[in-house]
Amino acid sequence: MSKGEIYETREFWNRVADDWHIQVGDSGDSNRILNSDPVLWEFAGDVSGLNVLDAGCGTGYLSRQLRDRQANVIGIDFSERMIEIASTKAPDISFRVDSCSELITVDDGSLDMVIANYVLMDTPDLAGAMGAFHRVLKKGGVVVAVFSHPCFPQGRASVCSDGDGIDYHWASPYFEQRKCIDQPWAHFTSEFIWFHRPLSDYWKAFKTSGFEVLDFEEPRVSEDRYHLAENERKLNNSKMRPYSVAFKLRKRDGIA
Repeated sequence: MSKGEIYETREFWNRVADDWHIQVGDSGDSNRILNSDPVLWEFAGDVSGLNVLDAGCGTGYLSRQLRDRQANVIGIDFSERMIEIASTKAPDISFRVDSCSELITVDDGSLDMVIANYVLMDTPDLAGAMGAFHRVLKKGGVVVAVFSHPCFPQGRASVCSDGDGIDYHWASPYFEQRKCIDQPWAHFTSEFIWFHRPLSDYWKAFKTSGFEVLDFEEPRVSEDRYHLAENERKLNNSKMRPYSVAFKLRKRDGIA
């Protein structure tokens, strides 16, 4: 990780913030609605009265849902434009410009839960983020982390010629950590910056930072949510494609 990578990534998210707000709106995009948000809420459980950090909150859709579930919410993002939009949408929530790898605006041991929803693959400093999450959590505090499945890069996927399967194409070795740049998609006009790490590197970062894994899932659409799909293509993709992974972590006992 370098200061240059952090600056470049921050400026990227400032550029795409308004388009990102269109993408997720108030309810999240189709992947979140169909696949990952049900797992996120299952892992989070009853958040009423809990002090919860929405780490990398973007334009704040999840922060608003946490507020509506009676959580005491702090939302942080290192993109100034993301926080500007989030604050306009919900001035009653404490939104702050801050980095997941530092959390300088959050006190030590002050939180019951950290939620990192599609964030860890976008941070240049995974170890720093996990260390910061550990610092701000109370003993026994929980992290719910959902991030893009590192084994199956959707930006490099194509439907097989027979229409019955999906091919994934790797431009470099899976085990090699690297900064990736994907071409613009949907209504976005800017290239996307993200950071590939093999799944085992995430697991090691969790363990090294002082967390134990309580649960793990690869979110997929359940039959009772089929009707929420906007079209047949999105429904089929949710049935076939492993878009993400979800972890529930706990700060280990005896670790301050």
